[in-house]
Amino acid sequence: MSTQERKTETIPEWKREEVDEIVDFLEEYESVGVVAITGIPSRQLQDMRRGLHGTAELRVSRNTLLERALDEVDEGFEDLTGYISGQVGLIGTNENPFGLYQQLEASKTSAPINAGEIAPNDIVIPEGDTGVDPGPFVGELQSVGANARIDGGSIKVMEDSTVLDAGEEVSSDLSNVLSELGIEPKEVGLDLRGVFAEGVLFEPEDLELDVDQYRTDISAAAARGRNLAINAGFPTAQTIPSQLAKASGEAKNLALYASIEDPEIMPELISKADGQVRALAAQIDDPEALPDELQDVAESEPAAEAQTDDQPDDSEDADDESDDTEAEADEADDDDDDGDAGDALGAMF
Repeated sequence: MSTQERKTETIPEWKREEVDEIVDFLEEYESVGVVAITGIPSRQLQDMRRGLHGTAELRVSRNTLLERALDEVDEGFEDLTGYISGQVGLIGTNENPFGLYQQLEASKTSAPINAGEIAPNDIVIPEGDTGVDPGPFVGELQSVGANARIDGGSIKVMEDSTVLDAGEEVSSDLSNVLSELGIEPKEVGLDLRGVFAEGVLFEPEDLELDVDQYRTDISAAAARGRNLAINAGFPTAQTIPSQLAKASGEAKNLALYASIEDPEIMPELISKADGQVRALAAQIDDPEALPDELQDVAESEPAAEAQTDDQPDDSEDADDESDDTEAEADEADDDDDDGDAGDALGAMF
């Protein structure tokens, strides 16, 4: 007789039956996780149970019985015992763990926070009109750290005011102020601590995904895979249409450049040959040597050359200008020489 069997025999009958039911629960679902239910009012817990109906099931029991059932099933479920502390329950589903995590996060709702609780995040009283008539409430707001005053016949908060930092304890005064303003600073829901599926243990940080970014990454990977398959010539149902179109285009180009006489490309071959003949005709100086239908091509070339010959030669103009400049410089030098000679004669006489 195994140790587990002896342990089961020592517990009361109702506990053994409870353990057996939990074991059946564990074996029924493909994914089983541990969720924290601390601070969830019974009414909201029942609403969450109804919201999970059809996709998941929540099972709550004593922690010791949950641990015993997990140990009895074994197969890796015993790893979940490390997450059982405080008020917890088991959640089972046939969906994948990622879908379960997304569902639980989406089902969370805001709730008021009570005195003595620890703030899960910074508590901020937003700027704006509180809608409360002038009275002692303005003093209560100021006492908890809000920048408030009476303005225009009502109490207004003049700027966003952080009245409590995350991790600090909520006072009774702050709890009353938040309740009066209708501010619910905490989220209430089933917090998934860990989930076991297909032999793998997942934690929340493993399951927290940016769904939109994940979808974009998958689409990009699929597109790159399709391009690789097309370029590598790997046939699939998704790539064959594109591969056939690509092969058809490449075959047509080969036939065109190799001048293969195929009925489908004959029009393009004729068009190509016509273009080549006209290019050759344009290089012939004597139009009379060409057929009548090509003489207009040959005649257009000399006209273009004549237009080129009629254009002024900038280089010649530049040379003329250079010569004129040099002549002017020589004349200036001669004038200078004449002036010097006159001066010399004047000095002699």
